Amino acid sequence: MRASLGARLSRAAHGILKTEEGAARESRAAGRSALAVLVLLAGLGTAAAQQQPLPPPRIDNPPTLRAIPDGPGKRVAELQGLDKVTARTQRFYAPVGQATRFGTLDINVGDCLVNTPDAPPESAAYLTIVDHKPGQPEQKLFAGWMFASTPALSALDDGVYDVRVLACTMATASAPPAAR
Repeated sequence: MRASLGARLSRAAHGILKTEEGAARESRAAGRSALAVLVLLAGLGTAAAQQQPLPPPRIDNPPTLRAIPDGPGKRVAELQGLDKVTARTQRFYAPVGQATRFGTLDINVGDCLVNTPDAPPESAAYLTIVDHKPGQPEQKLFAGWMFASTPALSALDDGVYDVRVLACTMATASAPPAAR
């Protein structure tokens, strides 16, 4: 009876192993089939996307920035500079197309734009800022658009100076504001 009980246990264990191996094989086969279907569907989606070009993005609000209207004087960007070493701020005008000096910085205003009258007030200036520290090669610190309403959006990142746009305007022959 003992031999028959051992034989029966052995056959039962062998049957369970065979069943587990078969299930694993079936699971792998099903996984491969599912993967093949996904690859096929992805290929069809890609082909459909390549055949139908995407429409251009819809522009609900047309651009509202424009050049400063002509008038008496020169087109200028009104800027504010902060020297972090001395904690002094200074407002100054930088004419469009000319370099202006602030500390060791040369600030060149490439363009200065304002919003149309029907849009919220905004001024944006394209600035190129180069540092000319004595005894060191010149270093370009910033080149890009700065916006008066959101100075942190595109700011000068320097340990000594901060520069921000206040407005774009037409300057007359009057003297610029004094340092504070």
